[in-house]
Order: sequence, then structure tokens, then C-alpha cells
Amino acid sequence: MSASRRLPNFSALRAFEAAARHENFSRAAEELHLTHGAISHQVRALEEELGRPLFVRHGRQVKITSDALKFAQFLGKSFGDIAAAADAMRAAAVNQRLTISSIPSFAARWLAPRLGRFIDLYPDIEVVLQSSGQLQDLARDGIDVGIRFGRGNYPGLVVQRLMGDVYYPVVSPHYRGGQLPAAPQELGRHTLLRSVEPWSPWLRAAGVDMAEPSGGLMFEDLSMLIRSAADGNGVALVRHVVAMQEIASGQLRRLFDTATPCPDEYFFVSPPGAAGRPQVQAFRDWLLEEIAAFQRQQA
Repeated sequence: MSASRRLPNFSALRAFEAAARHENFSRAAEELHLTHGAISHQVRALEEELGRPLFVRHGRQVKITSDALKFAQFLGKSFGDIAAAADAMRAAAVNQRLTISSIPSFAARWLAPRLGRFIDLYPDIEVVLQSSGQLQDLARDGIDVGIRFGRGNYPGLVVQRLMGDVYYPVVSPHYRGGQLPAAPQELGRHTLLRSVEPWSPWLRAAGVDMAEPSGGLMFEDLSMLIRSAADGNGVALVRHVVAMQEIASGQLRRLFDTATPCPDEYFFVSPPGAAGRPQVQAFRDWLLEEIAAFQRQQA
């Protein structure tokens, strides 16, 4: 459009189109959340700008002129096109969003440190990472991807196994002034930190005849368990995927060679309506590649 083609005031056009459609200034005012006087003022301003009357007025009654009716019909179609284009833009924005719900330990300690690589690959995708231990209704809550730790039984969802994990004990190198247990059989003389994951399977695998620890504080969040162990409060049984950052940094030291497989595994789950969306497929493919690279590093 050339610069010389000057458009009428948009607010005045909206006021006129609504007034023409209703043939009533009061109903137009209600629709646009304006006063009757504001509609009347906008219409008169448009009439002055166009140099011709748009309505014939008889007291409070108004009747649109035939030329103005054609103009109003054209505006109505144009406003409809604008609304459709705006809806398409909003839909495109929603379509570029990827909402992920992950168990907190995996989100904070494995996924979040790597997620920047996915964002670099797909800068147009808006990633929303939610950390939740609850089994949400993903479709109801508008979540595209759930990362869960369990047995893979998630009815009504598209499910793909990601990887397993193992348990082993860790301790701060500064625990008890560095006097760390030298053999699994010595653990009975040490403080064993408790979590929702039982010690018994690992103790049996290590050949330790010892009851499940009881009493004291129990951690439901593995991140808090790891923090307590790193602070030197005791020996913790941890999942490798969750604790490896502190082990790599030296804040925690793995004890002994025995590791027991977790009965639960990590799963990628998605509502059927979201599973086929391009950003969900892109994220799944990227995640599987990241896991493959991670497992090669651990081998």
C-alpha cells in the first residue's frame, strides 16, 4: 500500500460496522463495551472524514444509507479476515509450544542441564518444563509429554521406554571425618539415610544380613536425600541417573561395586492427541539420542 493511501481511524470503523450491523447505536455500544455517546461520536467523525452521511437520523432512530450498508458489509468481511488471521497466529504460537511434565529428580538433575541443547536446535519451540511427582491427567492439563518413573502401565497414553536405572550407596567424603565404611557389612554401624526406596534389595544383593532401616527422617524427594548425604549426614541409597552430578563433582563418593537394578524405569508418555505433533516427535527423537549418548558415556 502506498503511503498516500490514508486509512480511516480503526476504532471509528469498528464502531460504524457494529452500529450498521445492529442498526442501533446502543446495541453496538454494548458489544464494544462503549457508551452510546462514544459510538455516536465515532460514527460522526467517520462521516466527516468520508465527507458523506452514513446514517439518516430520526431522533434516536437511525437508518443506514444504501452506500453505507455496502461499506459496512465490506468492513464486516475484512474484520472477519483479520480475526481469522489473528486466530491462526495464536494457533501457531500454541502449536510451537511444548509442555513437559517430569518427575522432579529427573527434571532437575538429568533433563534440565541438557535441555538447552534442544532449545538451540529448535529455537522456535517454546519449551515449558513442569516438575511434578503427581500422575497428572496429561490431556486434561494440556501437557504434551510426561516423563515418568514406573512400570510402564499408563492406560490411554502413548508409552515408550527411555531407560532403566540402578541403585547403589553414596556418602560424602567428609562423613565422620573421612572414616567411611570399608565394606558393606560395616553399614550397620553407620547412619543410613532413608527414602521411599527401600534398602533391603541392595543389602541382600551385597550379602548383608540386616533389617530395613527404620525411624528418623524419610526423604520423599531424592534431590533432598542427595543434598543431605552431600552435607555429611549419612549414607544414602541413590539412583545413578539422579546422583551422578554430585559423584562427578566429588561431593559424593560411591561405595562398593554392588548395584541393583531398579524395578521401575523411565518412560516417555504422551496423550494420543499430542503424540503426533511435530514438536513432540522432535523432542522424543532428541531425548532418545541424548539417552543413547549418556549410556555410551557410562559404558
